[in-house]
Amino acid sequence: MEHAIETRGLVKRFDGLVAVDDVNLSVRRGEIFGLLGPNGAGKSTIIKMLTTMLRPTEGEAYVWGHHIVRERDAVRSCIGVVFQDPSVDGKLTARENLDFHGRMYGMPGAERKRRIEEVLELVELSDKADVLLEEFSGGMRRRLEIARGLMHRPHVLFLDEPTLGLDTQTRRYIWDYIRDLNEEDVTVVITTHYMEEADNLCNRVAIIDHGRIVALDTPTSLKSMIGTDTLTLEVRDGLERLRDVLLGLEWVRSFDASNGYVRLSVDSAQSRIPEVVLAACRAGVRIKSVSVHEPTLEDVFLRYTGRSMRDETGKGDLVRALMRR
Repeated sequence: MEHAIETRGLVKRFDGLVAVDDVNLSVRRGEIFGLLGPNGAGKSTIIKMLTTMLRPTEGEAYVWGHHIVRERDAVRSCIGVVFQDPSVDGKLTARENLDFHGRMYGMPGAERKRRIEEVLELVELSDKADVLLEEFSGGMRRRLEIARGLMHRPHVLFLDEPTLGLDTQTRRYIWDYIRDLNEEDVTVVITTHYMEEADNLCNRVAIIDHGRIVALDTPTSLKSMIGTDTLTLEVRDGLERLRDVLLGLEWVRSFDASNGYVRLSVDSAQSRIPEVVLAACRAGVRIKSVSVHEPTLEDVFLRYTGRSMRDETGKGDLVRALMRR
């Protein structure tokens, strides 16, 4: 089996609202795959279908070779899930939460006990095993939820916005845990609207907008589609002289000047800075500052959707309300 997940024409509608629209994707075994997009784009709805919590309106999907509708129990036995919303019991200790999860999956007592110690150590919560969760910070709860998702040794781990609302340091800790899991041959599917998260973690990324996949590739390949870097110069005067000099250089793709700033589209911007400064000096133009902007996944999103990353809270709330109903 080459692929951990395959979907074909996956569609989900809620009372006429199309939340997921004809999604086709294949997630390879052993990769970290990202679903990137704003709230309301359809990321969480895709995860809920793949984890058998929602039935597709159209299409079909397989997780670890099992059909998500016809073989729901088989799918659930081979996946772990960390939900976007908190789902651990604050009135229980960390150990009790994990023990309850293991019992739900029919794990024998000795195996349960051994596995609890292993996953607590993995997420660095061994010293908090017998502390009530109501005393945990948000980051500690998130780490415990990841530990719980791993209790029964899943082949595929779904992480739905695992770092939402966490501080930068805790987010980076979570990234490290995810990488460690992947090295243990766990296929990871992560939804996020943090561009940096997708760029740092994922082997491949699908950008989703209005329920459709608008781009899918490695982060590096997606960014390379944008092409050039942007070199921004803050200058005092002499824009016309500078324009004539710089457009004469074969590696300058474009020249845009406004409000005392010059923006150049160039390849390998960092290495071109000395040449640009030297050319400006020869033209008698004083450069006050230089900055470099390399293509980002935000730029890719802008290219494919025609808008910057946005937080469509209204649509996201509507979809969640319809799912609850």
